[in-house]
Amino acid sequence: MTDYYHVLGVMRTATATEIKSAYRKLARKKHPDVNRGSEKAAREFALLSLAYHTLIDPQERAFYDQQLDKGVRGESILSSDNPHAQRARDMQARWDRVVNQILESDRRENLERQRAVFTTVSLFLSTFFVAMIKPPLWQSFGLAGRAILVTLFMTGVWHLGSRLREYFRHYTYKPDELHYSITREENPSPKPFTRFSAYAFLIGGYVVSLGIGLFIGYHSQDFFSDLTLLFRHHVPAAGSGSFSPTAIVISDLLFYPPIAVLVIDTMHAIASRIDTG
Repeated sequence: MTDYYHVLGVMRTATATEIKSAYRKLARKKHPDVNRGSEKAAREFALLSLAYHTLIDPQERAFYDQQLDKGVRGESILSSDNPHAQRARDMQARWDRVVNQILESDRRENLERQRAVFTTVSLFLSTFFVAMIKPPLWQSFGLAGRAILVTLFMTGVWHLGSRLREYFRHYTYKPDELHYSITREENPSPKPFTRFSAYAFLIGGYVVSLGIGLFIGYHSQDFFSDLTLLFRHHVPAAGSGSFSPTAIVISDLLFYPPIAVLVIDTMHAIASRIDTG
């Protein structure tokens, strides 16, 4: 039989005020939100709440003390047909539902965070590899292949834009203007990042990925040129009307990353459904 006095850290003679004070003190430490939504913290908080609601009610406490004094062994207080035990069972069921909701909310939040990380990382990595290798896919494909690439590009741009808007709405906020925040008490936002810091991270990560890719590609031209030998016999010879190499590189950097993000996110979504299925 669980000793609720021990759970709250109070004596058997504790007053209602002492019980309430002990509960508030422990609740601040054991609340799942404070412990990053861990399952252990959720279970401990549910037990703490059950102990508090049992001991704070005079009738519930009297019945609990009676059972505790009898030294019940092998049979839980909750298995009795006593109306107080029935109320305790109902309370336990409610707290179990609360714990399950907390755990489910935490699981969904983790999945959303994984999606955001996959989208951002795939954008940076695809930019890096395109800048480094400069794959001549557009020049090597015929009309049908280019039509597929254009379709994938348009879908990728829509997909990337939708995902970024979703992540900005979910994880970022606009801080109050200075003259407005001075006149009122500041309330911290539940969202972790400001809109400016998110834009700075996104643009900065893209620029860094681009710079590193171009740097490595420039110093490894001979190595990466061997990777494009399979495409060279499809690439038309440069003429007076062809694009300059700089224009081709710039167009590739804008063209291929959205396609890569679309493919990687789709594969991640399929893998997640298989894991949860």
